[in-house]
Amino acid sequence: MKFFKMISAIAIVSFLIACNKKTEDNKTEKAVTVKKETKPEFAYGFSLKEYHVERDTVERGDNLGMILARHNYDATEIYDIVQKVKTTFDLRNIKAGKTFTLLKSKEAISKLQVLIYEPNKLGFQVIDFRDSIHAYTVNYPVSYKTRTVAGEIDGSLSTSIQNQGLDPGLAVALAKRFAWTVDFFKFKKGDQFALAVKEKYINDSIYVGTEEILGAYFKYDGKDVYGFPYKQPGDTETQFFDENGKQMRTMFLKSPLKYFTITSKFSKNRFHPVQKRFKAHNGTDYAAPHGTPIMTTAAGVVVETGRTSGNGNYVKVKHDGMYTTQYLHMSKILVKRGQRVNQGQIIGKVGSTGLATGPHVCYRFWKNGVQVDPLKQKLPTAIAMNNNNLAQYLTKIKPIKSNLDKMLKAKFNK
Repeated sequence: MKFFKMISAIAIVSFLIACNKKTEDNKTEKAVTVKKETKPEFAYGFSLKEYHVERDTVERGDNLGMILARHNYDATEIYDIVQKVKTTFDLRNIKAGKTFTLLKSKEAISKLQVLIYEPNKLGFQVIDFRDSIHAYTVNYPVSYKTRTVAGEIDGSLSTSIQNQGLDPGLAVALAKRFAWTVDFFKFKKGDQFALAVKEKYINDSIYVGTEEILGAYFKYDGKDVYGFPYKQPGDTETQFFDENGKQMRTMFLKSPLKYFTITSKFSKNRFHPVQKRFKAHNGTDYAAPHGTPIMTTAAGVVVETGRTSGNGNYVKVKHDGMYTTQYLHMSKILVKRGQRVNQGQIIGKVGSTGLATGPHVCYRFWKNGVQVDPLKQKLPTAIAMNNNNLAQYLTKIKPIKSNLDKMLKAKFNK
């Protein structure tokens, strides 16, 4: 019996030793396959192996003097350095969160030899402390590539653009440029779009961002809507025009808010949620979070500001002899009576003052003194381009529109 117990014990020990050896072998095998990360030996124009390399991040409130002070420079030395580099190193460009690299000597008492600051992806700035202190800037080679894509709306416009490999931030720029002709909140899943953009790259390979929108197409409300940027001689800014040279900027914006949900439309017989009875609703309610900026939909003069029990805080703007608009239930009024306002100017903030169940703006619209539904009005059309510039414009946009149409045809067989 003792013999069998001894045999069993030996077997168990042998098994554990074998398992342990196998585990050690696996560890060794795994260790062998791990590759050490190789650090670059040459960067920013310097041989890094000749220095102690330290990397750091600019902290909030930092300036060049504070960074140098943390590396054992006194006030007199810092003043002398700043005076020598202030014309070649942008001292105001030091921003929190940006990185900088310090190259220090390998002596027993290490001394700062080079400071490298990277304000963006396009290059870096250097302060060289060796010999005579001086600073310089290195800009990477930049190139541009044109890209045209087509896609369908699936979710938000920004998500749909991102699905095509473009910067989702383009949605904001497009909403601004097409605000007079397209209501981006009325897009439906499956609606089509196409974009042509110029993209910026470093060394032909590192994507930096979108330089500009060259052209865009939207299938909106059953219509084909094209838009292209063009700056006419004498104009101070670039405007967007359609494929025939008609300016896309019209007298009125589509809505007084950039982001919203329509909760109640113009009606002659609506059940009032506060008064609990049916009555006319001579406006359009746009719901949005408390504090959302409210824009005047057209240029004009503020003729009324104030507060009533029903309207709450409100602003009324007269645009010309025919049109007047009013904005109700504001949490805050940001303009004064008699003040001239531009189209898109912020005149107040969304609130729920007066008879309101939640934060929204009630947008009211008068035409020739009569309140009408703004969503059903045929408003003043866009201004045509100067005939002297039309031929040049049409020539410029022809290849861009052609590429948009080709992409749409390839994607949707249009």
